[in-house]
Amino acid sequence: MTRPETGVAGLPFDRPGRFWRGNLHTHSDRSDGAMSPEETVRHYRDAGYDFLALTDHFRAEYGFPVTDTRPLRTAGFTTLLGAELHAPRTEAGPSWHIVAVGLPLGFPPPGASESGPQLARRARAAGAFIGMAHPSASLLTAADAESLDAAHAVEVYNALSAREDRGESWHLTDVLLNRGHRLTAYAADDAHFQPHDPPGCVAWVQVRAESLDPEQLLSALKAGHFYSSTGPELHDVRLDHGQVTVRCSPARKVLLTGSVPGAQVLQGNALTEASLPVEMFRHGYCRVTVEDAAGGRAWSNPIHLAPPAATTAGT
Repeated sequence: MTRPETGVAGLPFDRPGRFWRGNLHTHSDRSDGAMSPEETVRHYRDAGYDFLALTDHFRAEYGFPVTDTRPLRTAGFTTLLGAELHAPRTEAGPSWHIVAVGLPLGFPPPGASESGPQLARRARAAGAFIGMAHPSASLLTAADAESLDAAHAVEVYNALSAREDRGESWHLTDVLLNRGHRLTAYAADDAHFQPHDPPGCVAWVQVRAESLDPEQLLSALKAGHFYSSTGPELHDVRLDHGQVTVRCSPARKVLLTGSVPGAQVLQGNALTEASLPVEMFRHGYCRVTVEDAAGGRAWSNPIHLAPPAATTAGT
């Protein structure tokens, strides 16, 4: 079937509103996390986050939870309802891992014969933002990923999976983008707060919206009006006269990569602005990566320089 259009309509930096910091992939003790929903929300709120999606494992052993965090919303902090969905199977594993943010309470469990792609389509139809969770850690193939045709985005960095050296999934994302799939890219903690897990609050999204209203945040996520980070801030990214200009917090490296091998790279001490030519990517897309002195990185969503190609995906 044809993948639904999810391409970035425009860079978010000059859109109305401001950036709101949040995590899209988190677990509580309603599934296999160590802390209660209340403790988990408090942890992120106290760390300066603006919103959190609890995405407990939507499995029978946990009662298929869509954890209701609405009572935990405050004037300066909100939550998005969601879950991590599972169904058989991928090429290398027995179960899909699909982040669904914006699910309604009472979302029905998967049917006995429902596949992962079918479940994702149903979640998207119910209003959810759909992400491919930790593709590298799950050993997703390009064929797997193309079958997940309801996805809005790929989880390109997963802090929990990084402990196994499988935290990044940009390679698969670039393959999909080069095949014409208009996907965005997000980073997340996948926090469980179990012993020996990495700490929470190390990978996040900055979503551009006029308010913390959950529906506004969800709409902005679906439109691609966000960037991702493990440290640096992107103050502005704009395309003008054949160049991408980046303004950011102090960085040691700014890179422009994309639809062809190679990159445009600018290195220096405490860079806060860079302009990089897009000529080598003119028939495809490019994306910005900023790296700070501590090794933290921030990533823009793909910037499409060519008209979208028609794509199809199997089921």
